[in-house]
Amino acid sequence: MNTAPLVVRDHIRVVPAKRIHGEVRLPGDKSISHRAAILTALAHKGTSRITNFSTSEDCESTLRCLEQLGVNVKRETPTTVCIAGVGPRGFSPPSESLNCGNSGSTMRMLAGALAGYDVIASLTGDKSLLARPMKRIVEPLNQMGAHVQATMDCAPLTVLGHHPLRGIHYEMPIASAQVKSAILLAGLNAIGRTEVVEPNPTRDHTERLLRWFGVVVNSETIGPTDKTRTTIEGPCAFEARDIAVPGDISSAAFFIAAAALLPGSELQITNVGLNPTRTRFLLVLQLLGALIEIRNLRDECNERIGDVHVRGRSELEPQKPHANLIRGSLIPQLIDELPILAVLGTRVRDGIKIYDAKELRVKESDRIATTVRNLRAMGAEVEEFEDGLTVNGPCQLQGAALDSFGDHRIAMAFTVAALIATGVSEIKDADCVRVSCPEFFKLVESVCIR
Repeated sequence: MNTAPLVVRDHIRVVPAKRIHGEVRLPGDKSISHRAAILTALAHKGTSRITNFSTSEDCESTLRCLEQLGVNVKRETPTTVCIAGVGPRGFSPPSESLNCGNSGSTMRMLAGALAGYDVIASLTGDKSLLARPMKRIVEPLNQMGAHVQATMDCAPLTVLGHHPLRGIHYEMPIASAQVKSAILLAGLNAIGRTEVVEPNPTRDHTERLLRWFGVVVNSETIGPTDKTRTTIEGPCAFEARDIAVPGDISSAAFFIAAAALLPGSELQITNVGLNPTRTRFLLVLQLLGALIEIRNLRDECNERIGDVHVRGRSELEPQKPHANLIRGSLIPQLIDELPILAVLGTRVRDGIKIYDAKELRVKESDRIATTVRNLRAMGAEVEEFEDGLTVNGPCQLQGAALDSFGDHRIAMAFTVAALIATGVSEIKDADCVRVSCPEFFKLVESVCIR
């Protein structure tokens, strides 16, 4: 079926595909795997077994940091991990800095977990992570009684934990699931109520996992606004429990997009996470005219899981007015998928418009600038704004020399762009996909027909 496989070295060569066909089962969800590892480490009794744990480098960073903190982590297989809870004694002081690699999830959520214990730890990471904003967790954790220091509001972080912390009411200026999670994790070792108010709803994996462990978590929408309030009463103790991680919906998005944009395609993605806070991408694609069907929907370990069936068409057409306008409360629910939505815009009648997404500027790369640069290299008409971009469509992309800028989401998005283009493309530094989905290129080739 595959006459021109991808060649992975310092760059990849991508040959356009005629269609996408077959079935894909993706590695475990990265967001859930991070949280599962940290929460099982915080259990007061017993050992938890996590199956379908993410194979990403980011989640490996979380496991390594936990081991440095004295957590007993046993890797039964590459995707099955057993983690013994540290109990009320908490973490052990690490002998050296905790290297979070490229993972903002590791750094922010682990800082929250550490804040409630009498331990001193320094958290660092790679060049990209050291440039990402950390003030957003420093302020609330210090309000709770910890002493967290950042360098010019960025990593490295030094956490001087305190037991017990005190519960706080905190209104987040920017919606962020990582920041919310850091505060809730700290709240497990706080006296009284910890209450987090978000301006817009974000992914709720932490809340779902806390409930899976028996912790009472209350979440509600505030009045007629998009604000959400999440509360826990501390201190909280819970015992170990096994967790099955669903397939990663953020990685699935790239396969769904490729199949939706190549006529004659038919793809099934099995056992993928369909948490309502993560499926906005599917709803947006359906409103843009993509042929997507959800099958076998069920609950496992307090998460929604199911199969996604996709059929391809040559051009998408919005099914409702303004379906191609992405802004406001949609942004936090689509933050990982915005680059691939920009690529999709090249096949959408009247294109796509993305605003209120300034947060993309401080991801692994400046994802607004990197998306614009690569799309223009492929012949698309793109306008860049401080908080977003617009893509004129439909247009035919041309093969080009592209750059991932070391950002896994950019590498994945422009692999899809290259598959629907005319002519061969090359993507520099595409091996960065290891951060979230090391199997990405192998899985792409398994369903490409050329």
